[in-house]
Amino acid sequence: MSAQDLAITSLFDVKGKIVLVTGGGVGIGKMIATGFAKNGATVYIAARKEPQLKEAVEDIRKVATGKINYIVANVGSKAGCDALIAEFKRRETTLHVLVNNSGITWGGPYNDFPEEKGWDNVFNVNVKSVFYMTAGLSDYLAKDSTSHDPGRVVNISSTASVNPFSEGELSAAGNGTWSYQPSKAAVNHLTSALAVKLAPKFVTVNAILPGVYPSKMTAFGFKTSGDKMVASQPMGRVGAPSDMAGLALFLASPAAAHITGAHIITDGGARLFSQAKL
Repeated sequence: MSAQDLAITSLFDVKGKIVLVTGGGVGIGKMIATGFAKNGATVYIAARKEPQLKEAVEDIRKVATGKINYIVANVGSKAGCDALIAEFKRRETTLHVLVNNSGITWGGPYNDFPEEKGWDNVFNVNVKSVFYMTAGLSDYLAKDSTSHDPGRVVNISSTASVNPFSEGELSAAGNGTWSYQPSKAAVNHLTSALAVKLAPKFVTVNAILPGVYPSKMTAFGFKTSGDKMVASQPMGRVGAPSDMAGLALFLASPAAAHITGAHIITDGGARLFSQAKL
């Protein structure tokens, strides 16, 4: 090991890496994509809505030192995941970082929670896409990987995965996000299972568990009770783009080459604070 290996410029270098971020047009996905593009990576963002992707690419290009591109895709089915994978492989011959960020939620009443939109679609996007995207790109992730420079998978879970409260500010009165919490708990367990599967191929798999961050998913809560949500944060604020991008960059950098199967919470202590009040 040389002194240079321990320099910040080496430890956290992602320049030249090829990165694919699902759900990269808005919110947390856009934060992560911007962080990689700003630091010299070639980034692809994927989502269903092309106008949203175009707008995101234009914004990210303003600060990017690497390339930023988009692919229109719907990861709500295996066929949709396969189509995204095929298009990505048409454009690139390897992949260094896969960020499985696409996610949806649904709020509904406890006694009449819909099956298709409430359960099936949420699990299709939040859980099944993580598996199919990772399995379909494992060969690319392992292609140039070594034990000191492995391929990386970063799954975006949620503190909802470890918080049992389905009713609150993020859904309308009388409704709950009954399927979202278990879907994200499944992401955590799938992260561990994929970490076991892919470690021999020199690919790490880790999960980020965000608390409250500005996003499409939390927009309802910010609109109806934003002051209350912020006031409930023990650090006095919600998550910022630098918090999310910084953690994703770390997990994709040489500094995290020996970390796999981790579930990392980024919520400013909000989960611990809520438990203390019980």
